[in-house]
Amino acid sequence: MDFIFSKRAKITFSILMLIGVIAMIFGFMNDQTDHHNRFWANIFINGFFFFAISLGALFFLALQYATEASYMVVVKRVIEGTSQFIYIGAAILIVFFLAGTFHWHHIYHWMDPEVYNPDSDHYDAIIAGKAAYLNQPFFWIRTLAYLGVWCYFAYLFRKRSLMEDELGGTKTHFKNITSAAIFLVFFAFTSSTASWDWIMSIDTHWFSTLFGWYVFSGIWVSAMIFLVLVTIYLKGKGFLPAVNKSHIHDLGKWMFAISFLWSYLWFSQFELIWYSNIPEEVTYYITRIEHFKWLFFGIFFMNFVFPMVILMARDAKRTIGYLIVVGLIIFVGHWFDVYLMVVPGTLGELHFGFMEIGMFLGFLGLFLYVVFNAFTKAPMMVKNHPYLEESKHLHI
Repeated sequence: MDFIFSKRAKITFSILMLIGVIAMIFGFMNDQTDHHNRFWANIFINGFFFFAISLGALFFLALQYATEASYMVVVKRVIEGTSQFIYIGAAILIVFFLAGTFHWHHIYHWMDPEVYNPDSDHYDAIIAGKAAYLNQPFFWIRTLAYLGVWCYFAYLFRKRSLMEDELGGTKTHFKNITSAAIFLVFFAFTSSTASWDWIMSIDTHWFSTLFGWYVFSGIWVSAMIFLVLVTIYLKGKGFLPAVNKSHIHDLGKWMFAISFLWSYLWFSQFELIWYSNIPEEVTYYITRIEHFKWLFFGIFFMNFVFPMVILMARDAKRTIGYLIVVGLIIFVGHWFDVYLMVVPGTLGELHFGFMEIGMFLGFLGLFLYVVFNAFTKAPMMVKNHPYLEESKHLHI
């Protein structure tokens, strides 16, 4: 299966990673912000963004098992391969959180013990009031639980999928249905709490009851975009001969639908907070509108208008060119969405240059290298799946 991951692709992804390494070194040496906050913010933006794609793929895989869906069986290995970056992504996030724990960066203000000390000049009554939840021991327990369980299910689904190829029958399939149901219940809760812990706590004074759903929708749509693009690529190279226009159409519908879900949650969170005009809530948006106005409203335009205008028609969701163009636009838009969730609370103003572009390309190269390498570890078409023949003959 090495022909899936050609020598040219390996060189290309390696060059991207080299650009990322240079950007990291350059960024660290030239970052004049407090405790290299700009450098570490970029580590987190990219680490979380690409980790989220693999996590979203894992969620989508579990969803297919739990609903006993047949239509996506022919691209099951694409979904599985994408989920295999989750281990590298988890390691990057752990390094980032360790850096905060040892005060190598001050992205999480609540990690500074002085904010809890009433006798300190840095005492913060609001943060101190959240100490029962925002304390490092409990944070690490939650974080390791999230990452550990998610990685375990990624390993379990992959292991059983390969086992099913060898053994056949339905026993393994039904085990996966049960495991998927357990995973989805766990994920439904922890996808929100992880977003509170890792992202919302950057702006420690602020909170939103919609934030968990908002981040989840971004995770899901980013994963669907990547699955659409990589499926189109592999189909074009002849590695997915069983994939037809109906499968592409279904993937396109997911990309279209979840883009609208994200847009709905973006508007709901913004409009309700802005309309209520409660000072401790609107401060989150004031910073973003004052210093990131064009980017803040631009990502909504990118993620809502382009899918609505271009992908509304049935034929558009079956047209490769439309899917690629819209997919790439939304993909970049969601990277900027993560950027806007991190940078305003970290740096307070717009910083965008070689560091941001270089580190994005480097992480993209690493992500693609790991995912395409995972594609080589198993046949791209599953064997003995009970719904395989039904999936091959999908026609809508």
